[in-house]
Amino acid sequence: MALNIWALSIVKALGLGYPAFQLVFLRAGVGLLLMLPWIWRYRQAFIGIQDLHLHALRVAFSATALTASFFAITRLPLALFTAVSFTRPILTMLAAAWLLREVITRDRWIAAAIGFVGVLIAVDPSGFSGNWGLAAQVLVVFAATGAVITTRRLVAAPTVVMMTFYTAGLTVITAPFAVLAWEPVPLPQWPLLLAIGVFAQSAQFCFLRAHRYGQAGYLSVLSYASLVFSTTVGYLVFDEIPKPAFWAGAALIIAATLWITMRRHQK
Repeated sequence: MALNIWALSIVKALGLGYPAFQLVFLRAGVGLLLMLPWIWRYRQAFIGIQDLHLHALRVAFSATALTASFFAITRLPLALFTAVSFTRPILTMLAAAWLLREVITRDRWIAAAIGFVGVLIAVDPSGFSGNWGLAAQVLVVFAATGAVITTRRLVAAPTVVMMTFYTAGLTVITAPFAVLAWEPVPLPQWPLLLAIGVFAQSAQFCFLRAHRYGQAGYLSVLSYASLVFSTTVGYLVFDEIPKPAFWAGAALIIAATLWITMRRHQK
């Protein structure tokens, strides 16, 4: 979580000066370079890959989500960006019921309604008229949900294959857009831009290791600490002070998602 917040903070600090496609391309390119030794070591896993169309769909969803998130983070307070992202488990639940035919109980419907109300309170749409950052973050939630649903269909695929398709796919998809919109990078800023890829790829590796050794229910609850991290960084680095309405809405979002997580864990 800390590595991911660091990557997003660099994007937020420098992002307005560079197109989102350029930032995503650099993030993906650095990540792919870091993965090359791992890919070579487990190259046998790529023999006879199945469900290529699902891998391609997951990459498309992921590319949309990451590009939109880099666009949104530069235009929204860091804490609000994180709070809205907490609605993804609720939307994933609804999408799983529709696409994967999973059964949704009454308490989950209630939690979804509570989470939606929390978003309206935290976001306060009246204060964000014409804010494209908020619209981009909504797109992030939907695209990331699509990526999660597709990932569930690829549960049998090796981790190295999943990460390679994700990272290489992002690099290929964003390359032409990045070239067309490329902004010159001053030499002193190159280390910061490359650090986005290092932090983000390391964060993804830590995420996978955490879910290998820890219980999903516990890790889901632990993820709410990212709101504390992002709020702290937003205050100390970007002078962002959340309004009381944000705290009330964030509390409802966390309560709703926590309810869903714990009920599923208990069952």
